Amino acid sequence: MSKTVKIVLGAALVVILVGGAGVWYFVLRDTAEKTATLDAIGGTATTAAGTPAKATPDGKWKVQQADGVFVGYRMQELFAAASVKKTATGRTPAVEGTMTVAGTTVSDVTVKADVTKLKSDEDRRDAQVRNRGLETAKIGEASFKLTSPITLPSAPAANAEMTMTAKGELTLHGVTKPVDVPLKATWTGSQIKVATAGEGLPIVLADYNIEKIDVGGFVTIDDHGSLELQLLFVPA
Repeated sequence: MSKTVKIVLGAALVVILVGGAGVWYFVLRDTAEKTATLDAIGGTATTAAGTPAKATPDGKWKVQQADGVFVGYRMQELFAAASVKKTATGRTPAVEGTMTVAGTTVSDVTVKADVTKLKSDEDRRDAQVRNRGLETAKIGEASFKLTSPITLPSAPAANAEMTMTAKGELTLHGVTKPVDVPLKATWTGSQIKVATAGEGLPIVLADYNIEKIDVGGFVTIDDHGSLELQLLFVPA
């Protein structure tokens, strides 16, 4: 093999390796947000700061805008060229909601999210979500309404984490279905923090008439995903 051929082959190998590294860094590397957690909620609530602590969490509560408050999705994308999956997450901070606490009972829970403000780390993905899939340009709101009061195992103690299941109706993409949302929550004395537990609420796209996005056979998404949320409640 001549010296010239070796140089050409060596240069081609470098191009392939660099190109492959570029594909991994810009397309395939994991940039998904972490799963929902109570610790990530709060920090700059506009009215929660300075709110006096309550003796009990009894009363009416409302969602407060703050760092870490969101409703969002978690999906798997398949890149055909590389035969690998990548986790994609998108979140909207535009959330409102209310609930009532009385002793060991939580009731009157409603949560609404402006999904037109869903944002991921990829503009092209967001464009697909606006016009296909969730079609947020046409159906701009998702909501949850509790249908059965939540009965806690005991009255909440300040700063003690509790787990529970919220039975209700989820309206997504204009379709309403009964759901059981796994949640964890803590009452701090002046705030109540709520987040989905584990991997969140499983969502099967077909159940909500959501199109499974396929971008030219190069990128497709799973036929299922999950809904996640982190909420901060303050006295209403």
